Amino acid sequence: MSFRRHILNRLVTTGLLAASGLLPVTQALAQEFPSRPIRFVVPFPPGSGTDTSARYFARKLTEMVGQPVVVDNKPGANGFIAVRAVQSAPADGYTVFIGSNSTLAVNVALFKSLPYDPVADLAPLTMLMRSPALLIVPGSAGPRTLSDLVADARAKPGQLNFGAGSAGYQLMAEAFNDAARVQTMHVPFKGASEAVTAVSAGTVHFAFAEMTSAQELVKSGKLRALAVASERRVPSLSSVPTATEAGLPGFTAYTWVAAMVPVKTPKAETDKLASLMTAIERMPETREFYERIGAEVMNGGPEEMRAFQNSEIQLWKRIAAKAKVEQQ
Repeated sequence: MSFRRHILNRLVTTGLLAASGLLPVTQALAQEFPSRPIRFVVPFPPGSGTDTSARYFARKLTEMVGQPVVVDNKPGANGFIAVRAVQSAPADGYTVFIGSNSTLAVNVALFKSLPYDPVADLAPLTMLMRSPALLIVPGSAGPRTLSDLVADARAKPGQLNFGAGSAGYQLMAEAFNDAARVQTMHVPFKGASEAVTAVSAGTVHFAFAEMTSAQELVKSGKLRALAVASERRVPSLSSVPTATEAGLPGFTAYTWVAAMVPVKTPKAETDKLASLMTAIERMPETREFYERIGAEVMNGGPEEMRAFQNSEIQLWKRIAAKAKVEQQ
């Protein structure tokens, strides 16, 4: 039987069952989901850790459901552009927001008011991954150790600057300023990859960056990593000390990525997507994929994702208040 005839037969059978009352129309439609392409909206440019995750999950989801999953990058405006695109799309399960700690938690701490509510407007599907931040400087002309950077910043208060491709990276740097007792200036960029490029070119003095977007440049010598902001060293960059080892005890900072849909998305579609995404994150090859790029899978469905998101919002609110970051 041809593929076309097979699909037509399924449609006719489903329609007859629904019409006869043996199968509710809503159930008939839900069984067909997804029946057309799905769009993953990403608030950062290609090359970011969020984009890397989106493209990996898009590929695996395509393989599982037999429908194309396309990645739509909409960077800029602190993620507002991407969130608006998701909010303006039909809440039918075919538009998924692949967000990060910046758009889903940190923005709440940095802005007096947001054009969206990351809790009330978006329903969680699953957590995808987390990655420790690297403190990076130019590969050739930058300081050689974290102590060197701190000493330089203390000698020149307000003269050193840091690049940040999102609100999350900005608050990481502000937390670093507070912990190291230094004053450095924020230079905003549209995405993590742009901030990393600026550090490599020497346009800014330092930045925090995801392992996924910076480690290859570190290995090539274009960037120098002064520390990894995690509890232990990362195997893919084992020569880079933790912040504690480098002289900043207890300093940790992670980026993370999660999948959400508009809150009005029907439960059947939300549950189906959550189940599919959770199945992907549990695959051994997913764990291996993230290990290769210095990240780790974050397991957990909608309930775990929501609890984690709420805890992160409170965390970054505390950090912003302690660092005396003025809300925008």
